[in-house]
Amino acid sequence: MRSSGKSWLLLTGCVVFYVIYLLFGALVFSTIERPMEEKLLQELEVLKQEFLNESCASPASLERLLVKALAASRSGVSVLGNSSSPSNWDLASSMFFANTLVTTVGYGNTTPLSATGKAFSIVYALIGVPFTMLVLTVCVQKLLYPLVIAPIGLLHRLGMRLRPATLVHFLLLMLLVILGFFVAPAAIFSTLEVSWSFLDGIYFCFISLCTIGLGDFVPATQLWHKYRQLYQIGIMVYLFMGLMMMYLLLRTLHKMADLHGLTTFLQLPRCEESDQDEDREPIVETERDAVAPYPVEKTTSEALDPGSQSSYNTINKD
Repeated sequence: MRSSGKSWLLLTGCVVFYVIYLLFGALVFSTIERPMEEKLLQELEVLKQEFLNESCASPASLERLLVKALAASRSGVSVLGNSSSPSNWDLASSMFFANTLVTTVGYGNTTPLSATGKAFSIVYALIGVPFTMLVLTVCVQKLLYPLVIAPIGLLHRLGMRLRPATLVHFLLLMLLVILGFFVAPAAIFSTLEVSWSFLDGIYFCFISLCTIGLGDFVPATQLWHKYRQLYQIGIMVYLFMGLMMMYLLLRTLHKMADLHGLTTFLQLPRCEESDQDEDREPIVETERDAVAPYPVEKTTSEALDPGSQSSYNTINKD
């Protein structure tokens, strides 16, 4: 089969599988959530009738109140408490909103109320989103050597072949990310947020670090928190570091897929290397080069020098 025909067949298979996966998700979510929705609607209708029976309010007045309250709640204005409650737009809360905007997490618990604020959000995100991605990319590039290249080089020097070494390293890195950015934060959030369970904490961490940001669980929204502003700053630091580690994990997975030939099999682009890597002699021997071993001019210690560009190609293969 020609390469172009194989490519179109692969694309068609991916699209079909994607649609099937969406249908599967829709079926599962509908089966699980629809009974809960109907139960909640029944409970609300009962409460609404009880309120109307015990008060002199008309159904139309109650509907107007509920519509206004729900609209305010969607914008982050709580209908509970009183007017002396702290603002959702103080400096720390506004910075928290800006952070969720430029990281594309966007919980939606607080949104601009004015037309001017909405217009500024567009301009601010237009500049802030790519700049945030640039900063994350630079940070990940600096972490590639100490967290990826050096550990793989160590496993390789200990006698492990390069492909198994990359797999072991990826699993260890994934375990580190799960423990450090999902399990531990979830335990902290479930302690600080009295209404959250540990599962709620895990759910929030996953939704946040995948930049899904559904907004059904958002920490530091309780106005009675004594150190609410400091808490919000801590969450901002967590989000940035968590997104950075998720990006590093994906970058490592992509490089490992390159080495194992998965990207070639799926006809995907290889993980981009810098111009410096293009000038460096390939050290990882491929199958077609196996007949005549490629001469290695650099030692392992030289290839793993911290000043060198991070790449799997900097690791010697015996």
